[in-house]
Amino acid sequence: MKINYFFGLLLASAITFSCAEEKKASEATSETKEIKKATDFNYNVEQFADIKILRYQISGWDNLTLKEQKLVYYLTQAGLSGRDIIWDQNYRHNLTIRKALENIYTTYQGDKASEDWKNFEIYLKRLWFANGIHHHYSNAKFTPEFSSDYLKEILTATNIKLEGEAFEVIFNTKDNKKVNQAKGADNVLESAVNFYGTNVTNADVASFYGKMKSPDPKKPLSYGLNSQLVKENGVLKERVYKSGGLYGSAIDEIVKWLELAKGVAENEAQGKALGLLIEYYKTGDLQTWDDYNVAWTAATDGNVDYINSFIEVYNDPLGYSGSYETIVQIKDFDMSKKMSVISNNAQWFEDNSPLMEEHKKKNVVGVTYKVVNVAGEAGDASPSTPIGVNLPNANWIRAAVGSKSVSLGNIIHAYNNAGSSGRLKEFVNDDEEYRLEKKYGQLADKLHTALHEVVGHASGQLNPGVGETKETLKNYASTLEEGRADLVGLYYLYNPKLQELGLVEDWKKLGTTAFDGYIRNGMMTQLIRLNLGDDVEEAHMRNRQWVAAWVFEKGAKDNVIEKITRDGKTYFNINDYDKLHDLFGQLLRETQRIKSEGDFEAVQALVEGYGVKVDQDLHKEILERNAQFTAAPYSGFVNPVIVPKMNDAGKINGFLIEQPATFTEQMLFYKKNYNFLPEVN
Repeated sequence: MKINYFFGLLLASAITFSCAEEKKASEATSETKEIKKATDFNYNVEQFADIKILRYQISGWDNLTLKEQKLVYYLTQAGLSGRDIIWDQNYRHNLTIRKALENIYTTYQGDKASEDWKNFEIYLKRLWFANGIHHHYSNAKFTPEFSSDYLKEILTATNIKLEGEAFEVIFNTKDNKKVNQAKGADNVLESAVNFYGTNVTNADVASFYGKMKSPDPKKPLSYGLNSQLVKENGVLKERVYKSGGLYGSAIDEIVKWLELAKGVAENEAQGKALGLLIEYYKTGDLQTWDDYNVAWTAATDGNVDYINSFIEVYNDPLGYSGSYETIVQIKDFDMSKKMSVISNNAQWFEDNSPLMEEHKKKNVVGVTYKVVNVAGEAGDASPSTPIGVNLPNANWIRAAVGSKSVSLGNIIHAYNNAGSSGRLKEFVNDDEEYRLEKKYGQLADKLHTALHEVVGHASGQLNPGVGETKETLKNYASTLEEGRADLVGLYYLYNPKLQELGLVEDWKKLGTTAFDGYIRNGMMTQLIRLNLGDDVEEAHMRNRQWVAAWVFEKGAKDNVIEKITRDGKTYFNINDYDKLHDLFGQLLRETQRIKSEGDFEAVQALVEGYGVKVDQDLHKEILERNAQFTAAPYSGFVNPVIVPKMNDAGKINGFLIEQPATFTEQMLFYKKNYNFLPEVN
């Protein structure tokens, strides 16, 4: 599971905010570029459409040994080698379109001062950011601000071909939604995402995977996680992602670099996990995937870690197939030590939660929490990145072995230091709410991420005999799980235990700040991400709305949250934080019951009743109020480029860290160096 950048943080922070191998890299690589201090570093790259591009520093790089730096380098190369996979997973024509447009961009010699060319360039940048022709967050297909005639003109001028459906879909209304989660829709058939053949339906998926039985029912395999389900001559079959299978040419490159990484592993446990990941990529065997996750979860020692493979299922309308994703991480020693107190007290949080007793875990095991610094990302984690991750996703592994939770410290730091937008002042109800947000907002969000990932996703258990959540809750599984984890965090953010553990100086002020921010975001500010008239589609946006709207409605009798209109503007003011805390607890109890019992009717009523539809008058008002601000509502990152330095013998003896000057520079660099899949797969 991963947590996306919490939008309240965006609004708040914008205001403030041999033995030689074992030598430290700072000793061994005297020519390594000096990383600038935060006060000197320019986090901003550029802005276009609704996107802001940032950069981050690899904090802690110079504290690694040369061997550890090699490990980081090999893991980042493995991740980038699979970059094309997410493009093809997102939509079947993405690679054809991207490669044609990139070739136009690099070869066109015509008028580049025209509005058409500028609009073409923006369209291409939007595709690069979203890994395809659909918006990374709303799932809606982009509408180009140039005509089909203009595209034909520049295709002809560059002697590049883009024909048939791949050309037409840029301009028509076909495949308008990457992921369609609408109630009553055939979610598979009506989603453009490429996990299924174009003629595969919801019923086909349920029938195909419903017949699959795991060898050990207590350890269900993740059927569908690493495959595309297609129908040929009326017969359903899987195309497995593996060496020699679907995406094999890119996977072979991934394996090549993972083999090098295994050769410089920090310890035996890390090396064993990498070996199992390599075997999984070679065979596509889901039992090996589980074996790998058990080994990876247990490999907690070392300064370097990683996430790599087909993992999160948010982009699959039914939650089976995993999107390709990689994050390479360096441990943040100081912050990890401070924040590990949460994982060390995971059992206390479970025991004192408002869940029904039968839904509480009696023994919360193996929850590790670290603050890490990202060294590189690819696939579904780039350019738009999560800020926290908790893995593995299999419920039985979480229960039996545990999980790893990380907060991406340097990513959060970059967000917090990227400049000011002024939106917070517009949407807070009063000066006190503004003051508290400025003082406690960043810490509140940091702790919410930790509680969401460490305690939230690790808490609770399924009732005996209840199937996996993707089977029981279907297209609502992801938003239910994210909302449940959010509620765990909210419940404990307003609790004296945080002060007792030394995490905060004033638990009540921090908790009220967190509650204010969550309600403000869930009821209002996240709506700036939607076009007027749109329903809420993305799982995290849905969960923030249904959580906020549910407690608003249930607390109406006691005026727990008051909707205020002042000078034609809407605000939400919390009148009773204690009662709101109790409401969050009630909803947490209910969401865990839904998950534990696999209650599809209840989750459908919750999400559809509170999380999908938008008050159009309020939405119009929010968009009008937001129009005064120029900062884009979405942010993402270019990755630092790790460049190896070679000695006379052709061996690596150090590295340079280079920052891309522009987003385009990085994307064209990737085009040249990590282009391992054909247009059609």
